[in-house]
Amino acid sequence: WAIVKFGFRALTLTAVSVVGCMFFEWGYRKLMKKPQSVNDLSAVVTGILLAFVCPVNMPYWMILIGDFFAIIVVKQLFGGLGYNFANPAIVGRIAMALGFTGAMTSYTYPENGIDALASATPLAVEETAQNAGSYVTLLLGNHGGVLGETCAITLLIGGIYLIWTKVISPTIPVTYLATVAVFSLLCGYDPIYQLLSGGLILGAFFMATDYVTSPTTEKGKLVFGIGLGVITCLIRFFGTMNEGVSFAILLMNLLTPYIDKFTMTKPLGAKPIKQKEEA
Repeated sequence: WAIVKFGFRALTLTAVSVVGCMFFEWGYRKLMKKPQSVNDLSAVVTGILLAFVCPVNMPYWMILIGDFFAIIVVKQLFGGLGYNFANPAIVGRIAMALGFTGAMTSYTYPENGIDALASATPLAVEETAQNAGSYVTLLLGNHGGVLGETCAITLLIGGIYLIWTKVISPTIPVTYLATVAVFSLLCGYDPIYQLLSGGLILGAFFMATDYVTSPTTEKGKLVFGIGLGVITCLIRFFGTMNEGVSFAILLMNLLTPYIDKFTMTKPLGAKPIKQKEEA
């Protein structure tokens, strides 16, 4: 749908990001003489997600730097898939946002699906549906922004499919979205507008549910989702940035080991290992 709205460059940007991620993973494993892991296609997923958090006019060389941070710094230097401390695409996005702020906030506006004009993402506009466009506009993605906020409908369909096929659990995305809705109401903001704007839906279904960097316990997933919603809203409503999804996911990724530790089920009647050894 991003290709329909923004044109063929949306496809080429995604392709460059995917190839870049696969090359960096292959090159690092080759250089370090480790078994190749490109066949698990996790680098492909990272490349796609990283492209989805960038505007369509992002220079190719900049997204390749984001690929480098995601694959080399976050993933491979920590041991590869299963050992990364945070979602690689999230850290790659934050690195580009800090290093190339201008490019990462130079959004385009799809007009009639053909012409592209400079425009702000809806969250950068005054927080009213009248100024930023109707709910239908937000659902269809007829506004400025990154590739992954082009169309809320397609993201919801993808998220529901992942839940239906049991690829992901609904606990984290549902809790995340519900927390944002409740927090928005309490702070006097339009909850529907907040849910449909920015990269919230993309982050909730496709990034926050990453197996490696999210809790494994059901209670932990609830805590994780609530934490994501609270941090996102705090950044959006009281911070200087329009979008808080990336930093919310990164912060909660760092807390995941502790969340798992304190929400892990303790077997009833089990004795500590030390006591067993002494006995």
